[in-house]
Amino acid sequence: MSDLEARLAALENRVSELEDLNAIRRLQWAYGYYIDYNRPEEVAGLFAEDGAVVFLSGEYRGHAGIMRLYGTWFQNLFTKGQRGPIRGLLLDHFQLQDVITIAPDRQTAKARFRGILAGGWHDEVVGDKPEHMPQQFWESGIYENDYVRENGVWKIKRLDYLMQWQGDYETGWAHTVSHLQPAVVCYPENPLGPDVILPGDNYRPTWPHRQEVPMSFAHPVLAEAFRVEAFTGLMEQ
Repeated sequence: MSDLEARLAALENRVSELEDLNAIRRLQWAYGYYIDYNRPEEVAGLFAEDGAVVFLSGEYRGHAGIMRLYGTWFQNLFTKGQRGPIRGLLLDHFQLQDVITIAPDRQTAKARFRGILAGGWHDEVVGDKPEHMPQQFWESGIYENDYVRENGVWKIKRLDYLMQWQGDYETGWAHTVSHLQPAVVCYPENPLGPDVILPGDNYRPTWPHRQEVPMSFAHPVLAEAFRVEAFTGLMEQ
């Protein structure tokens, strides 16, 4: 291969990688918009056939499990089973700070996003609010997701959301315990439950508990050569 051909191949590979990054970012952002407006069918359509969602220490598997989470559970909780936005309900999801890593073969990828949610019910419809939910609340969590290319199209393979905190709007997160708690009973015994409860090592108690979310990306400067010990030693000098 000539130098020109090698440079062209490298350029084509880089352009393809950038296209992959944008496709995955668009995929995840679309997810946020669809759950904003309670459109579970569109959400499920973003996932691979064997895709899964991890939420509150449980895993919802396949399109059926994903529809049970976003359709049955979320719709019953927020919109009384109705599809789409409803009067007086706020449920806006912001997808931020993405760090995306494409595999060398460009068939799989990993990404970390931060999610922030503003939710609540207007005074006109506050009577529709579930008893255990605050009228106004904030929530934030970390996504560590896996993606796969199926028939040339990027899809979500495993969406793993670890809630970081929840806070009532009036009192703030300093005075709030999360109103959502980890699942304890699986489907079908619990009609809204996950297909699998994560093992004890992966159990995820909610705010004010804090839990590290391992990062899927290498260190941006030192890559895999980064070692904590190399820097903590400097503090002893």
